[in-house]
Amino acid sequence: MVLILFIRCNLDANPQNYYIFATKLTDFTLSSNCFCMNGIYLIIGGNMGDRVTLLAECAAFIEKKIGKIIQQSALYETAAWGKTDQPSFLNQVLYIHTNQSAHDVLKKCLAIEHDMGRIRFQKWESRIIDIDILFYNQDVINEKDLSVPHPQIANRKFVLVPLCEIAPNLIHPVLLLSIETLLKQCDDPLEVKKMNYTFI
Repeated sequence: MVLILFIRCNLDANPQNYYIFATKLTDFTLSSNCFCMNGIYLIIGGNMGDRVTLLAECAAFIEKKIGKIIQQSALYETAAWGKTDQPSFLNQVLYIHTNQSAHDVLKKCLAIEHDMGRIRFQKWESRIIDIDILFYNQDVINEKDLSVPHPQIANRKFVLVPLCEIAPNLIHPVLLLSIETLLKQCDDPLEVKKMNYTFI
């Protein structure tokens, strides 16, 4: 991207004598590394240990390392999805403003998981903490290590229910349907139970 800046200077205080200068800035990007703020939705969850405390710690890490939490859903409990012979999960959706790129957010999420003690063995295993990127602005990213929007959003009530609480009118940039509509259409049979926990 090339940005042309025009600067008008009056060097002799005569309003009729202006000098126009043009300067070209190459490789200038309005990216997350600049001054633009990106809106992202994350879902955090876990089914090990003191789940409420761990989610609160995770949210604090996210606000410290990724960006300011603007909105957060209530906590919701759901039976394990995929591999069902394990304790129920507690989940929460966060809406965050960040100046970081989607890939940088992913790296920070993985780092937070690691710092909180998560060890990956197999898919759908029990976990002390899990952080997934649901949406990054209205961007569509399909890469080996990152898929945005998350490809399973429309199939999982434990995602759609808390997401619908804080963003029912958000439009899925691929499916072109609102979160509220996706929730109504979702045939996931697992019950999603709203909990009464609150974070201080």
